[in-house]
Amino acid sequence: MRISVTGHLNIAAETVPIVRAAIADLIAGLPDVVGISCLARGADSVFAEVVLEAGGQLEVVLPSRDYRDSKVKPDQLAQFDALIARAATVRVMDFDSAGREAYEAANEVLVGEADRDDRGVGREGRRACRYRNRGGTGA
Repeated sequence: MRISVTGHLNIAAETVPIVRAAIADLIAGLPDVVGISCLARGADSVFAEVVLEAGGQLEVVLPSRDYRDSKVKPDQLAQFDALIARAATVRVMDFDSAGREAYEAANEVLVGEADRDDRGVGREGRRACRYRNRGGTGA
C-alpha cells in the first residue's frame, strides 16, 4: 500500500505522540507499506519515522534542489538527514528554489503516486482518507 501524507508543520511537542499513534493505527496491518513524503517539519516527518519503524519503505519527494538548505530549520537537520539516509528513493523536483510551483509539483507527485492519500493526519483530530483508483480517478 502506497500512502502519502501531508500535515501541519508546527505540531506541539505534546501532540507528537497523538499524531504518531494515529499514523501507526492507520498503517497497522497494511501490506507492504510505502510512505511517500516531502519530509516537511511536523506531521510529514513523524509519518516518515512511523513508516520506517513499522518496517515500511520511505520514498522522499523534495520540492526543489535547495529545499534542505533553504527550508529545513537547524533543529530539524539531524532528523531530515537521517530520514533521507534511510529512504529507498529520493526524488528532487526540477526547481532550483522552493516556492509555490515547486510545492504544487511535489504535491501532485504525492497524490499521484499514492494508493491512499491521507492528508491532514493530526489536524484537529480529523483525518481525511481517499483511496485512489490506479486509473487516475479518485474513488
